[in-house]
Amino acid sequence: MHVVFGAAGRAGGETARALIERGEQVRVVVRRPEQGESWKALGAEVAIANLYSADDVSRAMEGASAAFLLSPPPRDGDPFAQAAELGRAIAEAVRRANLAKTVVLSSIGAQHASDTGVIATLHEIETALAGAARATAFLRSGYFIETWSEVAEAAISEGILPSFLNVEQNIPMVSTADVGEAAAQLMTETWEGTRIVELGGQEDWSARDVATAFAEVLGRPIEPVFLPPEQHLAVLTEAGVTPEVATALLGMYDGIARGRVTRQENNEHWRGATPLAAAIKRMVTTLHATP
Repeated sequence: MHVVFGAAGRAGGETARALIERGEQVRVVVRRPEQGESWKALGAEVAIANLYSADDVSRAMEGASAAFLLSPPPRDGDPFAQAAELGRAIAEAVRRANLAKTVVLSSIGAQHASDTGVIATLHEIETALAGAARATAFLRSGYFIETWSEVAEAAISEGILPSFLNVEQNIPMVSTADVGEAAAQLMTETWEGTRIVELGGQEDWSARDVATAFAEVLGRPIEPVFLPPEQHLAVLTEAGVTPEVATALLGMYDGIARGRVTRQENNEHWRGATPLAAAIKRMVTTLHATP
């Protein structure tokens, strides 16, 4: 039995789907019962758990051979204090369940304890979970291509792609579909000890490359527009992001700009199979299908 936490989200959902497509037994873990209905239709078991409760998490892991774990995106409060609390709870649950294998979603750049903004919370999670299971893989993902969905409407309606990233800076980006495939592969392999797998797309891409992919999908020119750092906080605040979370997110973009969010030489380096334009096309299709 493979247990997938965060199945209502992007990476967790893709992981659960990839495992089901492989014919594996899957138990998805969600926060609310209604989030599990579609998974039951696909043949998965459903467990309800609060990730911050070691009791809940350990019960959800009962009988599992492997678990996919992740830290939910921060919504409010102090992301760093929440990561410390979450790491303690999950590590305790893994030990109680005597879990053989964990695949932990992290981020490229998580080797740094500071100066990477919200990515540093994943350093905290990695530290807490190191050694908790007999086999632990930290799946350090690149920047999710699907994050661009937050500004996709501007591309569709205005022909511009607003970006907090320097439009010419190539960085590791990857589709969450590839994250799910990589996680499923790790969960079904046999190994022990600790692995760090850094996952990017077919190649590293820039915001200009993303704009070009949008143009290909939409059939008209799309211009990437760099938003200067002094505007970032106002943009996030207007979008309803709380001050503490905004500070953590801005720290990430600053870390990317300064070259802190990079691969480590001695880790495993994997590449996803999804072309950038294919990921953007799926994103646009999904947006148009959403009521």
